[in-house]
Amino acid sequence: MVKPAFFDEMHNPDGSVRDAYRALDAWLNETDDSLLQQRRSEAEILFRRIGITFAVYGDANAQERIIPFDVIPRILTQAEWERMEAGLVQRVKALNMFLKDVYHGQEILKAGIIPDALVYQNPAFRPEMKDVAVAGDIYVQIAGIDIVRVDDTDFYVLEDNARTPSGVSYMLENREAMMRLFPEHFASMPIAPVEQYPEALLATLRSVAPRSAPADPTIAVLTPGPFNSAYYEHSFLADALGVEIVEGRDLQAYDDVIYMKTTEGLKRVDVIYRRIDDDFVDPLAFRADSVIGVPGLLSAYRAGNVTLANAVGTGVSDDKAIYSYMPDILRFYLDEEPILKNVPTYRCRDADDRAYVLDNLSDLVVKEVHGSGGYGMLVGPRATKAECETFRAKIESAPDDFIAQPTLSLSTCPTLADAGLAPRHVDLRPFVLSGRERVIAVPGGLTRVALQEGSLVVNSSQGGGTKDTWVLYES
Repeated sequence: MVKPAFFDEMHNPDGSVRDAYRALDAWLNETDDSLLQQRRSEAEILFRRIGITFAVYGDANAQERIIPFDVIPRILTQAEWERMEAGLVQRVKALNMFLKDVYHGQEILKAGIIPDALVYQNPAFRPEMKDVAVAGDIYVQIAGIDIVRVDDTDFYVLEDNARTPSGVSYMLENREAMMRLFPEHFASMPIAPVEQYPEALLATLRSVAPRSAPADPTIAVLTPGPFNSAYYEHSFLADALGVEIVEGRDLQAYDDVIYMKTTEGLKRVDVIYRRIDDDFVDPLAFRADSVIGVPGLLSAYRAGNVTLANAVGTGVSDDKAIYSYMPDILRFYLDEEPILKNVPTYRCRDADDRAYVLDNLSDLVVKEVHGSGGYGMLVGPRATKAECETFRAKIESAPDDFIAQPTLSLSTCPTLADAGLAPRHVDLRPFVLSGRERVIAVPGGLTRVALQEGSLVVNSSQGGGTKDTWVLYES
């Protein structure tokens, strides 16, 4: 038998079904495709009724659309998850230590582990945060770490999302939909729950409240407003947490304290789960033209009277050039070897790496170091000669702005296509919470799936879909 070009998460190379998928496979074999198509239609109706949407930029016909949901779950064993979880916790601890160091002693720069320019010239580096004490030395309370799989043993980190990672509402709604559509699976299979996430998030946010805050601190979710592409998630999380959702105009600063306007007057706010980028969070400190931020918020934050989750300036740690140094960062702060591997990365700022990239554009994936959402990238094997030449010119004119990686053979999972079940490429975004006392990851996460045959781009903003992720605990 010819070995598959991609790692098949459901099947062994000889075509037999992997242990984790046996129960699902047996059910699929005795289930008519028409029932699956019916369940898919029911899921779409449910999501449309709830209002789960996302902006697909560049699509003039449908700026807001329902995120496609696949009813075939992605399955991980308990052993696979426990290894991944250990690697996630390790990585996020190191990210927080790196951020504290970058904004304080900068020992990693003095040691020559990371070039000074990658920090000082990074647009996400915020000098305003220098020597600012943040609650519990925690900068990244909520992290979304993108994981890919290429074989039976290793998981690779594709990206670290340390600013305002999105997608957790889809993880929770996907699980809710699956429990409604296929209750028999949850009655017969030991699927780890995810519905405790809001409770865990609330505990995390409470734990990082300022020391001066009351035992029951006031928490709010700060959103740019209903026209933001992720507004559904903002309102979903505020409701799940039982806290207020606010816009910048609902808050005001007075004597370095933040207050929320209510029908009963001003109420002090202790923790803000912000979903606004650094540039717009405070027009007095950053972009003066911001109308969605809170004037004076940074001053109150620097004074220690309010906690922002995530902290201002965390973007320096999820820069793709900094990502390439993560194994060194882990060794420097934790004196440990990485549990989760990095994807091999070529830094175009380095002459030798740049020469290799320019000679092999058609074989590599080239990314902007500050890019996100699948934008600003070249997938060499699927690019035209003209597209490759365009990126060649970009790299030659601004090499510091790009990194390149080999084209990963992303694993595939069975997915319900119009013609029936078919393999589609997937990645995984687990969510990691860091509080004063513990760092935890919710079992599973958001599996994103490239719905087009052969596509490796899973981002929702690029038309990808999602599926539920099951971690099967051993009985």
